[in-house]
Amino acid sequence: MELVCPAGNLPALQAALDAGADAIYVGFRDQTNARAFPGLNFSDAELTEGVRRAHARGRRVFIALNTYAETARLSEWQRAVDRAAEIGADAIIVADMAVLDYACRRHPALPRHLSVQGSATTAAALAYMHERFGISRAVLPRVLSVQQVEKVCALSPVPLEVFAFGSLCIMVEGRCQLSSYVTGASPNRHGVCSPARFVRWEETADGGRIVRLNGVLVDRFNANEPAGYPTVCKGRFDVGGEIFHALEEPTSLNTMELLPRLKQAGVQALKIEGRQRGAAYVGSVTAVWRAAIDRLERDPSDWTPRPEWQAVLAGHAEGHQTTLGPYHRAWH
Repeated sequence: MELVCPAGNLPALQAALDAGADAIYVGFRDQTNARAFPGLNFSDAELTEGVRRAHARGRRVFIALNTYAETARLSEWQRAVDRAAEIGADAIIVADMAVLDYACRRHPALPRHLSVQGSATTAAALAYMHERFGISRAVLPRVLSVQQVEKVCALSPVPLEVFAFGSLCIMVEGRCQLSSYVTGASPNRHGVCSPARFVRWEETADGGRIVRLNGVLVDRFNANEPAGYPTVCKGRFDVGGEIFHALEEPTSLNTMELLPRLKQAGVQALKIEGRQRGAAYVGSVTAVWRAAIDRLERDPSDWTPRPEWQAVLAGHAEGHQTTLGPYHRAWH
């Protein structure tokens, strides 16, 4: 299985290469990608250098153009497709059918991967995207059980990629009505959940911190309590007089124990979430998954997740806890 790792800048891309990533996915420094945080992502010159480094080591670079274009600004997404082709990207990751159509017509030799944002959860949907837009791979949304993943793999006309580790979205892959409601900015249209310009931190008299998103109180942290990036879905709220994570606890997806089953199902690529994370995260997590995949290839009959692997991953997880998420559930 191919290991596909994130990079939000050149140091992170280099860390992924050094730790053994087969492919690195990145984004331009604009709203064409769903991690459009200030100070993140690549200029054309930086991305050209990143592609050069990757190709020199026999690795690949995928460019995420995975937001939905606005009608009046569609040309910006089309130009991003042109830039990806000019830079020498090995594939683009796209959700919007208008952008897929443009890429298919103007750059037929540039491989097109259907983004997780495209929300194709059935073989029929994948067949349509393959026939209409010539996709060569699809990233499955994180809403399927492992049994459903197995069924889709058996029927899919294209190779499939699944998320293996990283932050979870409780919405349908970025279609977040919570963030849109609070800020007026859609993650799928503006490139980021909880845009930084709406985030405000305040220190309290006891050394704690309060965080608000567009004026809405999202969470309150004690002095020694770690605080992650604020999102409405993982905030704590007063519900019936009790303060708790009413929607979702901070936790990260970790499918390590499912690795043999995913391989048996025919999953072609494992994706690590985290383009907004630093080079240390990218290097550490990539190294663990590289070791796990390589050991599974060498000795599939005697493979189990090593405790030291799980310890490293737990240390990088939100809230320092992990879950199998929808991969493991009693109902299908």
